[in-house]
Amino acid sequence: MKDEFLRGRDWDTFEEFKADLEDYIHHWNNVRRQVKLKGLTPVEFREQALRGAA
Repeated sequence: MKDEFLRGRDWDTFEEFKADLEDYIHHWNNVRRQVKLKGLTPVEFREQALRGAA
């Protein structure tokens, strides 16, 4: 787990923690721009790859 997710944060309930973690994982896997994908998000990269394959 990335330290940036945990650092300086407190949750009152497990449900709050779980919801925040799910949001973080979604962002990490779908929204975050990546240098290795030429600055695209994973979603943009997949869409571009699918358009190129069609």
